[in-house]
Amino acid sequence: MTTLTPIPPALGAAPSGRFAHFADLRDPRKRPHECDHLLFDIISIAILAVICGADEVTALETFGQARQEWLQTFLALPHGIPSHDTFGRVLARLSPRDFERCFRRWVASVAQLTDDEVVALDGKTLRRAHARAQGQGPLALVSAWAQANRLTLGQYQVAGDSNEITAVPELLRLLEVKGCIVTVDALNTQKDTANAIRAQGTEYVLALKANHGLLYEAVRDLCAAVEDNRTANLPYASYQTLDGEHGRIETRRYLSVAAADFLPGFAEWRDLVSVGMVEATREVGGKVSVERRYYLTSLAVDAPRLAHAVRGHWSVENSCHWVLDVVFGEDQCRVRTGHAAANFALLRRLANSLLQQEKTAKVGVANKRFKAALDQRYLLKVLNPPASQ
Repeated sequence: MTTLTPIPPALGAAPSGRFAHFADLRDPRKRPHECDHLLFDIISIAILAVICGADEVTALETFGQARQEWLQTFLALPHGIPSHDTFGRVLARLSPRDFERCFRRWVASVAQLTDDEVVALDGKTLRRAHARAQGQGPLALVSAWAQANRLTLGQYQVAGDSNEITAVPELLRLLEVKGCIVTVDALNTQKDTANAIRAQGTEYVLALKANHGLLYEAVRDLCAAVEDNRTANLPYASYQTLDGEHGRIETRRYLSVAAADFLPGFAEWRDLVSVGMVEATREVGGKVSVERRYYLTSLAVDAPRLAHAVRGHWSVENSCHWVLDVVFGEDQCRVRTGHAAANFALLRRLANSLLQQEKTAKVGVANKRFKAALDQRYLLKVLNPPASQ
């Protein structure tokens, strides 16, 4: 039987205010009242430790021991710092759904989503979080990244007998993203995904590749016809950007075209309003390469708005997934017992969100983690809501 963990009485200090959203997590231990350590203390230390550089369970205890005197100013810690075995057991048993629910509640308290903010949905596999002896494969997760807010809005674990395609609509149902633009990669360009996005009162921009056969060819041919002036009375708009640094020159040309009703399966894509094309021309060291990508979208014909969504989608790779792998070592993490891999992944996303929202230190996330570990005052800055900075 599970019980609600009460908020400890020592919640007057600043850091604990950030963690109040996790105070009613259901304790997975059989007799929480007989345990030496409060669940709230365990979760609070884990969050702080991951911000400061802890990438596995033993490091959670190490952080706690090093900062025990400070931690005692706002956590109960009736029996001191939990051992790494305690951290591991709790994270392995804690319900990821319950933890993620508290995480979304924290997000709602700090995120200020504005109209047309790009929310990128993408999957990620934790390749080392597997246990072959137990028949447990790598953990696959789908998460939502808010580009302007620079934080993860939610995470959903892909069922072992399912795939990312079915998980995306489930994640969408948990999010409050009305007025945003939701983007997905080609794998998730599905009719059910488009329907789930529109059901949330949001726009969609769906990447389209050759695996969609006739529809892909028709969109490609339609954009080519517009460029060659072979269409009549079909609304369209174009837009171009030029970027250059470190010897690289990249020109991006965006084309937004009204979706013609003769496109294969047109009526099956909910609120399909326009299609888009992006032509990227790269020049590096005298060599030129050209790539074209195509999109289905519920947006009205508006090339700059299409550009905003397409460029915004890549932030989930650059600011989230790349950082999680390179800075937090997620792809190499061997935490894998029970639910520990999913719960530790959520800790990393929470820490990454807090660190990316902190703007006073003009350094990358890796250096922010190092600074937070060295400087308690800076750690408190990371924990403060952006509005208070």
